[in-house]
Amino acid sequence: MSQIEKAIGTTSLCLFYLACSTLSFAHFKTTPISPVTIKENDTIFIISNGIVTAQISKQSGSMISLIYKGTETVSGGYWSHDTREAIETITRVTIDPKSNNGMRGEISIKAISGGKKLGFGPGAEKDGDFPADIDIRYSMGKSECGIYTYCIFEHLPDYPAQSMTEARYCAGLTKIFDWITVDEKRNKYYPEPIPEEDKYVYIANQWENRAYGFSSTTKNLGWWMINPSVEYLSGGPTKVEFLCHRHTDKNAAPVVLNYWRSSHYGGASVTVTDGEYWTKVIGPFFMYINTGSDPNAMWKDAKEQAKQESNKWPYAWVAGCDYPSHNERSTISGKIILKDPLMPGGSRFVGKLMIGLAPPPYLAPSIFGGTREITWQLNAKHYQFWVQVDDPSGCFCIPNVRPGTYSLYAFADGVLGEFVKNSITVESGGTSVDLGQLEWIPVRCGQQLWDIGIANRTATEFMNGDKYFKPGIQLEYPKLFPDEVNFIIGKSDFSKDWYFQHIPHNIDGNANVVPYRGVVGEGIANPYTITFELAEVPRGTATLRLAICGTGTKQVEVAVNGTPVGPLKLGYRDSVITLHQIHGIWYERELSFDASLMKQGKNVLTLTVPAGPINNGVIYDYIRLELNESQNMK
Repeated sequence: MSQIEKAIGTTSLCLFYLACSTLSFAHFKTTPISPVTIKENDTIFIISNGIVTAQISKQSGSMISLIYKGTETVSGGYWSHDTREAIETITRVTIDPKSNNGMRGEISIKAISGGKKLGFGPGAEKDGDFPADIDIRYSMGKSECGIYTYCIFEHLPDYPAQSMTEARYCAGLTKIFDWITVDEKRNKYYPEPIPEEDKYVYIANQWENRAYGFSSTTKNLGWWMINPSVEYLSGGPTKVEFLCHRHTDKNAAPVVLNYWRSSHYGGASVTVTDGEYWTKVIGPFFMYINTGSDPNAMWKDAKEQAKQESNKWPYAWVAGCDYPSHNERSTISGKIILKDPLMPGGSRFVGKLMIGLAPPPYLAPSIFGGTREITWQLNAKHYQFWVQVDDPSGCFCIPNVRPGTYSLYAFADGVLGEFVKNSITVESGGTSVDLGQLEWIPVRCGQQLWDIGIANRTATEFMNGDKYFKPGIQLEYPKLFPDEVNFIIGKSDFSKDWYFQHIPHNIDGNANVVPYRGVVGEGIANPYTITFELAEVPRGTATLRLAICGTGTKQVEVAVNGTPVGPLKLGYRDSVITLHQIHGIWYERELSFDASLMKQGKNVLTLTVPAGPINNGVIYDYIRLELNESQNMK
């Protein structure tokens, strides 16, 4: 029995609850739900529904104010590509609440580029960033506790070629917000910056985190960015990006971001050519405000709100742009059959399976000169559609796919590599397309001799992999492994005996953490040795297969029983180690060598990261050695 029940007794309890119910109902009646209204003058739009009131600048398309029940929640909200400096700006009401009994209102601020570069976000040149018409919209519905925004880019054929830099929406919150919620690990009281940290400590996976933001422990108020869909974001389901953080200056303002194109961790590409017509709709996404007993209660509510928003996608109220309605989108289904006789579990998937539709790879200019292949991990120019499949048989269904031509991709925990099926055409008209049974035969270079880790595109399973965002985590390696890593196949445990970063061994007594630079200090070459037994002398060709999920060095030296067989060249540096992450751009590398270098009994394979700055290392996702006895080295 509760304290209330003990105090007033069972008979009086009914009257107590009735009084509470009557009180709540009376309170509800005195706070009627207001219709949406839009007011305007020469400089601003004011859109309100009685719960939230937003002021939007007609000059830039920025949100000047967002008041929730009398409390100001923002210092400002803006798109990096706004409508300033346009040759012409068109402002209008695109959904007039007077025409729908106050159910919804929407306003538009559209910039006509005329070929002039617009946008002044991070990395932009002084004369602007990207030549495209930009239509910024804000929408609000009756009884909704927040406001939607979206942005429509349109590069016309007579506009010049250009590559885009940073592209995002940024909301600066007021100082009442003192609790940050990025994900389960970054969810804490955070009233001011922490000196040894930088904002990269709070990077997280966008696909996995659809509701994030700040709360106020003094006002019991939550402010959340909600992505109902991630089809308009870059990099697919493995992309890590800024979600929210605090500025490091004296103002220490909380910041909530929605990045759809950046240069972080390998970046993503938007490049248009001369004569190309390109358009993309970023959003709509929802800026949601709620109240609750504590930050976690408000976060739970925000996550439930995110599910509701996802169920509404695509929004029926979006019109006048390249945003297909539900009836114009299609559902793609099928079944991926895993065929790998060497895989435990046979044809069943033993872990998470991700399946998606994305454009096929293409070439675009590289910041390092020449061209770079733009895969789905690097693509911000086009839309992508991914689902997580929990059915171990591989059955999948991808809803709400825009018309277009795609490649179908799949990757799964425990399976090295990636499935690809090209030339998937999705027609308009809301059709259902069944691709049938698709065979995935993972690449094998021979019989598996051993492996280390789990093929899952991250390194969280390795030692300290769960602490990757801790500044200075690199400095813990020499303390934990003073004699370097010596992994013994069949005996060692990769969660305890394999450090998640393979970095130069620190010998610099003055090495320290510097915000935005990781650990500053020098280290000596660091050999990771892998010791394994063979029952007999092997023949043929052995292949070392590395899955890489973080790159900070140009190469790794490889030796077998003391004989060099490398180096193994790595890909683009993605600053994953410097900027406190666990994975960036994932890729594979293979190195074949004559199996006669191995012997019966004890063998040692050595991976060595060269001497240099402590950040200059590599993060492995998974390592495997295979043997093809019927194939000799050429």
